[in-house]
Amino acid sequence: MTVARTVSRYILGLAYILAGINHFINPAFYLDIMPPYLPWHGPLVFLSGVAEVALGALVLVPRWSALAAWGLILLLVAVFPANLHMALHPERYPDIAPVALWLRLPLQGVLILWAWWHTRRERPARF
Repeated sequence: MTVARTVSRYILGLAYILAGINHFINPAFYLDIMPPYLPWHGPLVFLSGVAEVALGALVLVPRWSALAAWGLILLLVAVFPANLHMALHPERYPDIAPVALWLRLPLQGVLILWAWWHTRRERPARF
């Protein structure tokens, strides 16, 4: 495994672990961004925090990193409605610039690609 790929995997994993922990430190923020059409806001915030911590930790384990990366992709797709809800209702988030709310949407694609890179097996170098 290349050094860049290993470093990327550790950054990815630690970022999700920290993001997941933040669900328990600052649950009010996550409850506020839940779209009203979704049920069980509290349990979903808790579950997404647990999933981020667990998948972030598993992506650090080489044996499980590809499966965990697929899990992160599914998680990113699952939380996209909350990000879209924020962008469509910027008045509810006066501390965040509306442009930042819209920029989060394509950032989801970047994060999905980053996780997807870690689902791929590394090919041996050819000389």
